[in-house]
This record gives sequence, C-alpha cells and structure tokens, in this order.
Amino acid sequence: MMAWPWLSCLLLLTLVVSVTANTAPVFLGNMSRVNLPEDLPVGAEAFWLVAQDQDNDTLTYGISGPDASVFSVTPTTGEVKLANPLDYETAYLLHIIISVTDHHNKPVQRPMQVIVEDRNDNAPVFQNTGFSTSINETLPVGSLVFSVLAKDPDTGSAGVVVYSIEKVIPSTEESQHLFKILPNGSIILNGSLSYNNKSAFYQLELKASDSGGIYNNTFIIRNSSHVFLFISVVDEPDLDPQFVREIYSASVAENAPQGESVLKVEAVDSDKGINDPVTYSISNSTMPGWFDIGPDGVIRVTGSLDREQLLEEDEEVKVQVTATEMHPNIYGQNATVSTWVTLMVTDVNDHKPEFYNCSLPACTFSPQEAQVNFTGYVDEHASTRIPIDSLTMVVYDPDKGNNGTFLLSVGGPDAEAFSVSPDRAAGSTDVQVLVRAPELVDYEDKTVMLVQVVATDSVSGNASIALVTIHLRDINDHRPTFPYSFYNLSIWEHSADGTVVTDSIHAFDPDTGEGGRITYSLLPGNGADIFEVDQGSGTVTVRNGEALDREKQAEYYLTLQATDGGNLSASTTLHIVLLDINDNRPVVSGSYNIFVQEEEGDVFVTIQARDDDQPHNNNSRLHFSLLPGAYSHNFSVDPGKGILRNLGPLDREAIEPALGGRIVLTVLVSDCGKPVLSTEVNVTINVEDINDNLPIFNQSVYSFSVKERDRGELVGVVTAWDADQTEANNRISFLLSGSGANNFVLRGLVLGSGWAEGRLWLPSDVSLDYETQASYNLTVSAENPDPHGREATAGVSVAVEDVNDEPPTLDPASLQGIRVSENGSQHGLVAQVVAWDVDTLSQLEIQLVNVICTKAGVNVGSLCRGWFSVLANGSVFISQSEAIDYESCDLVTLVVRAWDITTDPRFLAHSDNGSLAITIEDMNDNAPYFLPENKTFVIIPELVVPNQQVASVQARDNDSGNNGAILFSILQVDFIAKDGATTPFQGYFRVTTTLEADMFIGNIELVTNLDSTLQGTYQVTVQAQDKPSVGPAQEAKITLNLFTVDQSYRVRLQFSMNKEEVGANMEKIITVLTQATRTTVYVVSIQDMESTARARGRSYLDAYFVFSNGTALTLDELSVMIRNDQDSLMQLLQLGLVVLGSQESQESDLPKLLVSVITGLGVALLLVIVIMTTALVCIRKSYHRKLRAVKAAKEAQKTAAGVMPLASAIPGTNMYTTERANPMLDLPTKDLNFNSQSSSSDLDHMSLNSLDDNSVDLEKDKEIIKALRSPEPLMGPNPCFSTGSLRLEKEALHSPMELDTEPLGMVLSGRKTDRGGQQELSFTNAGLDTTDL
Repeated sequence: MMAWPWLSCLLLLTLVVSVTANTAPVFLGNMSRVNLPEDLPVGAEAFWLVAQDQDNDTLTYGISGPDASVFSVTPTTGEVKLANPLDYETAYLLHIIISVTDHHNKPVQRPMQVIVEDRNDNAPVFQNTGFSTSINETLPVGSLVFSVLAKDPDTGSAGVVVYSIEKVIPSTEESQHLFKILPNGSIILNGSLSYNNKSAFYQLELKASDSGGIYNNTFIIRNSSHVFLFISVVDEPDLDPQFVREIYSASVAENAPQGESVLKVEAVDSDKGINDPVTYSISNSTMPGWFDIGPDGVIRVTGSLDREQLLEEDEEVKVQVTATEMHPNIYGQNATVSTWVTLMVTDVNDHKPEFYNCSLPACTFSPQEAQVNFTGYVDEHASTRIPIDSLTMVVYDPDKGNNGTFLLSVGGPDAEAFSVSPDRAAGSTDVQVLVRAPELVDYEDKTVMLVQVVATDSVSGNASIALVTIHLRDINDHRPTFPYSFYNLSIWEHSADGTVVTDSIHAFDPDTGEGGRITYSLLPGNGADIFEVDQGSGTVTVRNGEALDREKQAEYYLTLQATDGGNLSASTTLHIVLLDINDNRPVVSGSYNIFVQEEEGDVFVTIQARDDDQPHNNNSRLHFSLLPGAYSHNFSVDPGKGILRNLGPLDREAIEPALGGRIVLTVLVSDCGKPVLSTEVNVTINVEDINDNLPIFNQSVYSFSVKERDRGELVGVVTAWDADQTEANNRISFLLSGSGANNFVLRGLVLGSGWAEGRLWLPSDVSLDYETQASYNLTVSAENPDPHGREATAGVSVAVEDVNDEPPTLDPASLQGIRVSENGSQHGLVAQVVAWDVDTLSQLEIQLVNVICTKAGVNVGSLCRGWFSVLANGSVFISQSEAIDYESCDLVTLVVRAWDITTDPRFLAHSDNGSLAITIEDMNDNAPYFLPENKTFVIIPELVVPNQQVASVQARDNDSGNNGAILFSILQVDFIAKDGATTPFQGYFRVTTTLEADMFIGNIELVTNLDSTLQGTYQVTVQAQDKPSVGPAQEAKITLNLFTVDQSYRVRLQFSMNKEEVGANMEKIITVLTQATRTTVYVVSIQDMESTARARGRSYLDAYFVFSNGTALTLDELSVMIRNDQDSLMQLLQLGLVVLGSQESQESDLPKLLVSVITGLGVALLLVIVIMTTALVCIRKSYHRKLRAVKAAKEAQKTAAGVMPLASAIPGTNMYTTERANPMLDLPTKDLNFNSQSSSSDLDHMSLNSLDDNSVDLEKDKEIIKALRSPEPLMGPNPCFSTGSLRLEKEALHSPMELDTEPLGMVLSGRKTDRGGQQELSFTNAGLDTTDL
C-alpha cells in the first residue's frame, strides 16, 4: 500500500510531461497524390485534406502553389472543392502545396500532385471543311480519290478517330457503295464510274467519330460536324457514237432523179461531255452505186433505180451507214458505229404486158422466151369453147399492183370466130384461144385463120399484140388431087395483063358425079388479086400487071384449089418468081449519128444500103463514094462495102467550136444497072472531147506574205486555164499540198470557159506562228477529171511576217538547285537565271515573283524573303548572309519569271513561273536538347533483371547530318535514400542510342541486380552529344529520377483455388485489379499455400500496385479501393479472392517466432511488474468508463433513430469521426448513434478494432452474395480503425452467443433499422463491453 503514492506521483509526472509536449499535426501517408476526372463539375467535392493531431487540437487547412486557384478548401473541415474547370488537354498534372496548422506549431506543408484523368470531352475536328476534287471516269477501282484528316485531342480510345461516309448524292443504291473510306481517311473508288450512264457529280457527306470514352460516368461516342466532299467526274472519249434512232427506213420511186434526197440519218457522240462531230459514209450496200450519203447524213440517189431488179430482194435496198467521230478515242482508235438502212424502191408503171412462148410456172420471162407469133391447130367446125391445140402463150407484166394489171382481147381478120381466156389478169397468166363461132371455122373456106391477141395495160393503156396462126383441119374424106403439090413458075415483073403464067396444071378427083366435077380457083392469099385462073381449064394468067413489082414481092405463092361437086376440094401451091428489071434506086437504112472520142477513137461505120432490084446482079450491086466537104479529107469510104473510116486521129480542138464537135459527111450510094440510079446520105460524126489538155497556170511560182496570228485573211490568188472544150474536161479544181498545207484553205472559183482561179485563205480558226515556221513552201495543183491522173503544178511561197507574240521561256538548266551555307558563310553572286525569246525583236528582264520559305517541307512564312535578291539580268545575289539560318529555314525557293517588255499588247508578255531551289546547308550551330517527357520511371528491384529497360530519354538536334546525330552516355548515377543520404552507384546502368523518325531515343537498361531493400530514388545523369564532322561537339544533360518500390509495398492476395487455376485466370484478375485501382499491377509469384499457414485460401498471389508517379499502394489502400468498387469486388470474389493481406501478416515464419519467444521469456519478469501496475490503474479507469456507458445507454434510449445530437464527441472515438473524414479512402462514416452529454477525454481515443489481420471471408452462402451485391456498403467504416486489420465475416460466425447479455448491445439492437429497411453491419469492441454492469 505504501507503493501507491509513489506510483501515483510517477503517473502524474508522466501525464504532465505528455500534456506540456504539444506535437504538430501530421498528414496521412496517402496525402501526396489524388486523381480527378476532367469532367468533374465546378463546385463539386474534389477530395478531403486529413491530418492527425495527437493533441486533438483544432486544425486549419490550406492550399497554395502554382495551381492552387483551381481549388477551394474549407479551412475547418479540409473539404476541397473544384473552383475552376479541369482540362486534361491543357494541363494533365497540377501541383499544389497542402498545409495544416494546429495554431501551436509551424504549419505543416506537403506537395501534392493532382493527376487529371482524361475524359471524352472533345469531338474529332476535320482539319479542313471544304473539299472538292475531279477524277477521270476511267479511274481504276481501288484508286485513291481524296484524303481527309480529323484530329481528336483526347487520349486512348476517345482519341482514336473512325471515318465514315454518311451519305452519297445522288442517293442511288449503286452510289451508296461507289466510294469507301479507309481508317486513315483515304477515300478510294469502290466501283466503276460512267459520266454518261451514272453521274457526272457526286457529293459525299463525311463524318469522323472517336472510338468512345467515359464522360460524366457514361460511355459516349462523340462525332464531328459533317463535311462534304464534292467530286466531279471528267468525261473521256471512251464510247462509240450512237444513232438517234434504232431503225431507219424510207421509200423512193424507181424513177427518182439523181441527187434526190431519200432519208437523213443522225448519230451523236455518246460521250456527252465531249460531243465530238460525226462524219458519215456508206460502208456496204446490196446495190452499190445506187445511193450515196453526204456529210450532213442525207442519203441521196446517185444511180438509175429499177424496182424490177429487186423482186428477189423484196423490192428493198439495204445500205450500211457508218458514223465516225472526227477525233480518236482514248485508245487511239476511230470510234465508229454502223446501222443498216432499208430503202424501199416503189413501183412506177414503166412496163407494158409482153407475150412469152412458155407455160407457167416454168416461165423465166427471158428475152429468148418473148414472142409475138404463135401457131395453133383446130378441127374445122369444132364446138364452142374448144381451145386451140398446141398453143402455149403467157402474158407477163413485171409492174406491181394496178400497174401490173392488164386486159386481154382478140382482134384480127378472124376475131369473130374466136375468144380469149381470161379477159383480165395481173402480173402473169396462161392464155387460151377458144372457139367462139364454130360455123366460121371452115376448112373449105379457110385452111388457116389469123387472130390477134391484144394485152392492154389497165392503167397506162400501153398494149402488146401477138399474132396467132390457126390451122384448120379438113374433115372431108375425098377431095380432088393434083399431080404435084408445088409448082415453080416465073414471069417478068410489070408484065401486061392477060399474060399466061401456066396452062398445064390440072387436078384429079376420084369422086364421080357432081362430087367429081372439078372447078379451079385460086385461094385467097398474097397475090390472089394479081393473078387469076380459068375455072374450067385451070389456066393461070396475069390479072394486074402493074402490081407485079419484084422489089415489093419477088415471089408469090398461090394456092390453086380444085373443088369437086360435093364441095370437097384439093389444092396445090404455085410458086411464081418475078424476074428483075432495074427500076429501083439504092435505099440507105436508118440515119447515121456517130460518136467517137478524139485522139484515141476511130470511125468505123458501115453504110447500110440496099437495092430492091434482083440481088447479085448489076441492078442491085452498090458503089459508095464520099462527096467533097470541109472535113471530108480526113475520112475515106470503101467503095464496095460502104465502110467509112477516119484517116488519122481526130482532134476536137481542131473543129470549129461553133459546130460543137460535129462533122457532117455526104456519102453517094449508086447501083451498076442501066440506067445508073443513086442516093445520097449524110453521116454525122460527133467527136467527143476527152481530157487531153492539162491546165496551165499563168505563173510558175506565186509569192505571198501574211502576218502571224492573223485569222481568216486572204493570202493570195492563183489562176489556171484548160484548153479542153467541154465543161466536164476543162473544169479545174485546185489542191494544195506541202508541209503546213493544212494551215491554209484554197477555194476554187470558175471565171469562164476553161478559166478558174484559186483563192488562198487562212481559216478563221487557224493562225500562223512565225516562231514555229517562218515560211511555207507549198505546191498548188490544178487538176481536172483526167483518168490518167495528170495535173499541173505551181509553187506557192508564203512568208510569215513576225509579230512579237511569244512569251519568253526560262532556261531549265539555269534553275538547277544550288546550295548555300548558313550563318554568313557565303556572299555575292550564287546563280544566274537565263531566259530566251523566239521573237526576233525582244527585250527580256528577270522578275522575282515570290519567295517561299520552308523547313522540313513546311511553309515557315516570309522570314527568308530578304536573304537573296534577283537583278533584271537574272543574277542572284546573297543580300543578308548573316541572317541565313538552316534551323529556321532549310529551303528557299525563288519563284521567278521572264518578262518581254516589247511584246504585242494582245499577247502574254511573261513566261511561266520557274523555281530556283536554294538549299541551305547546315553548320553545327545548335546543341542537342532533351524533349520533355511527362513520364515517371519506377523500379521494382524484386522484378527487374539485368539488360531490362527501366527508363528512356528523347533528344533532338536542329542541325542536320552528323551535326544533328546524337550519342547518349551516362555521366553519373546517385542513389538518394528516403532519409536524404546520397550514395554514388556507378556501373549499375547503361544507355543505348536508337533513332526513330527524326528523334533520338536513349534506352536506359539495368546492368546488374539492385538491392531490393533499398528505399529511395536513383538519380541518373544522361548526356546527349552531337557528332560533327568538323569542329567541336556540343552537348546537353538531363537528370532522371528512378523511383524504387521496396518490398514493404508487396501485397498478398489469397484465393480459394490452386495456383494453376489462378494462373489460368491471371489476365482477368489483373484486368479487374487495374480497373479498381487505376495502377499498374506487377505480379511477383503465384504459389500454393502451406498447410501450416494460418489462412483460408489454397493459393496466394504476390504483387505490387504502382501509380504512374512512382508511388505504390499499401495493403490498407488497396483494400479500401477494392471495397469502393463494388463491380470489381464482385468479379474478384467470383474469381476466388478470399483474403487481402501483407506478406508478413500471413506467412508462418518459424524462426522469427522462436526469436520472439526467447525474447519474451527474457523480459517476462519486467512485463509482469508493469502489467500489475497498469492493471490497478486501468481498473479504476474501467469503472468510470462503464458509468459513462450506462449514461450513454440511457441517452440512446431517449434519442430517435437517425437524429444526430449536437454533442462533439462519441465515446470510444476521436474527433475524425465526422462524415467523409478520409477523402483518399473515400469511406462514408456510419453513425453508431452513440450520444454523450459529457465531454470527451483522453480515454476516448481507444480504437474500436481488435482484429489482428485483414481478411475477406468468402462463404458459399447465397445470402452473403446477395448482401455483397446490395447497393448499401458492406460495412460502416470507422475513421479510427486500421484498414490493415479488417475482417468481413458472417455475423453468426463472428459473434457467438454470449452467456450474459451485454447491456449496451441490447439497447442498440433494440433500435429501429434505417430508413431503407436494411440492417446495419455492426462491430464488436471488447473495450466497450458492459456485460459486467
């Protein structure tokens, strides 16, 4: 008991010391970095500043630093809100300094990094909005049409641009797939084009979208504004012409005159954008020469038409017309198209019916079958409509329709005895002659009957007549007979009447009686009226001597008939020959109008003359002679044969022009009888003109002049004459030939008979160019239709007068690029621009049009404009040598042109622009420089191995070549421990140099293993040095911080599966952990748990969770972040996660345990003494605490659920139990509803937690899974409890039934549930156990 006062004094002294030694507040360990999304609204809660003060002083928070204006802080609570909007693209890392003060000590400050997380807040933007291009319609499929570019400043998938074609106009189905856009923005042709058949214009509506990202906690895809690409299709001559009609047909009368128009065809160029003129020609015809076509497409008659020649072709002529474009197509060929034109030749009544000796249908209607005399037979007294035997007669009219219809009738001496059948027909028909009156067909009356069959055209009335001789057959069976049936007799012509011809011819009839009485008679016929016979005696005498004219009829055939009394008769023929006397003059047959060509033609004509006197005697022998005349000396006549010949070549030009080439000769024809009788006949010889004279020019050489560039001017006139007399032969046409003849037009003009002139013109669309050709030596030909192709020529010299019309031309050789060194290395003349002009009078000067300054192909403005100057004579000088800088401009392009000051005002005076490229050569005047990198390099010694890259630097040198080549090296390596101590570490790292594009990269690699127990930062000093060919090298340095993550940040995760199953799910596990923590996960190992280990899992995974700034997550921070992400927690539970813990808390380390036991035994005695002393003090404190708990219970029973009293403290907690006390862990506090009416004391700082590890107990109970998925948190966090010692278990397993009821728990359990009806998760703290009360 005596020791208690001393013990009380000792405790009082300790209490006084603890009260007087006030300590400064301390920020929590995680208050160095915070991540904020850039879409956080202004005024929203950003984070909380949380510090701990052992003295429980009132704390005041503040923020300063370069980016402090972005935030606002509540000084009393530490709540930080966003004051200005965040923008990742502007600043993705903010630096602030947070401070806290307890108003007793110096303010505590700590730098904090605010990492702005990118969100999808930007839409892609096209770099240009107006696009247009032109493409040929023959562009191959797959060719590039156009390229577009859109940029999105966002990162990740939100910055990946995807292009699309939203709409194509015209909006046909084919057009929608005609173009395709590639991921790089290139638009390619996906189908074939056609200017004529599809469209000549397309409009593409383009859109650029990003690949989507998070914005305001929602995954969205942003789209650009639509832009339009206008594509014009250029037509090319790739199509043949087309006729405007598919079928052409027309009709033309067969008597149409030559030159008559029949039909016009028309073809057009199928390439609508070109519309090339078309020419026409006839390439084929079924009747060549009948038709021709002109340049206007009109088909005209050129020959004699005859429909009857087309009967086998359906009276049609087929003409193939070919249309040809004037210019070749894209393949260098003539574009043509052909069509067949049907021309129907219509009938004209130009034929009359004709008779043919044939039978249908075997008639061919050839000229050999045509006949006008027919013979037939019939019995005398035959019955009516009996046809004449052996008569084959056909009538044929080749005309068509009514023109081929004809009427048939009979005529002649015996027409009444016969009829014809049919009486009307068309085209062709067989004709029969029928007996009409049998009584008229009498043998004794006529043995031969004559009938004329008349065929009359029913339209024109033209007729043809055929004579039918009908022989009658006698039916009498007895008749008189003559001894001879034929008798030859003779008598002088013109004998006197009564002269006996014969008296010795008699007939004999066997009949008797009346039938035997013979009576002689001459049957009617030719000569029956000139001779007579005595009926009784049969003596034949002359009855009419004057009619006996041998020249009219030299012989007579008389039928002497003897008739018996029964009217039966017989006959004999008397052949009476008249003996000749010279009583007839010669008779010339026909007229003689002879045509013969001059020079080559010969006259050979026989005078057809006869003498009707007895042939082969002097009375009929003829003699021919030529009577004298103007041109008779040029001819001769054969006296015996009457053949008229020319004595030499005939010349049309030697005949008097007024005679028109006609020579009239008189031939005398006389006989040799006595007296001599003669006749004269005129022979007209028409000497036809031939083209036997060449045209003659009035000059052998013509000289003309014309100014260049003039159009439609008359250059000169040539004149020629032809001596031929006819227009056909003296018609002169002119032809111009020679080099350049197509630049002129020669138009002919007829002046008079044989005279013509040719006017030489410049076409209205052609002008001459003196510089191209100063003169033209041409040949003009005068020709007429000479079959031998001869022509007369004359020379034509055309001098072109020069006009100053041509622009000057720059010499390409003088524009070859030159090189000039920078920084005043060169001066004076560097180049000479040369130009020339083909005009004879020109005065040139060189002008500087523009100066283009580029660096690496990019226009840098006008900074180089004053570096060079160009004089009028083309000299290029350096003007500002010192100002020339390769790094600002590596290529100067001088755009120049040549100007002719004497050029005619009508024409262009200057040349095309030329470019003189001046390449600026680099000097080593720039040192290398490092590129800023917002990277943090982290080393986990446990994971890195030698030769592994741990960091990198990037550098550039604005010089070129070796001057800009960079070599990296490590100058120094220092290790700075967390306590600030610096230790050199040479040989642990090396650097390698690589080049990508125009950037040099230094890759820093580990050479040897690092000590994993060291905590601090490696400072690596890297040097970049260029490698100039000449002169000293230049260099730059940079120091890198390589943060180390030691083993204290190694976290162990226990799984309910074995290591093979965990390894199979490794990718999913890392993905979920990365999503929950926003860190990079470094896995160390996966191992199965030892059976002796105090754990619930079957395997474990050791890993590090490292932020981009080099900091790493502790086990407590990892646990909090996983529990905050319910989705990730659920996925991890499904993947078998059982427990989160540190390696030290979960390993069963037997050696350490033995050491601890031995150490504990050593100090056991001391501990017993201390414990006993402390127990006495604690008994007293426990008694007072329980009294306060009873009061709290009474207050709790009086207070409604959910009502917070205004008291400042809760028993068993400290002052940081307010809402959102730990912003970094983001754990909402759940009110335990402890109320106290008394003030707190140092006894209130006892922790509620009494667990020794942090574990997650996963049971297969469905209710727990359902509770985990509940939107309410699984637990109410207590800001005073250690997250490293948290366990989640079933309440039934965690809190077994006690024997005695604990009063405070009973009171709390009697309180109502929260408003949502969900049960709060409670904590058991033995320190608050009031059971003993």
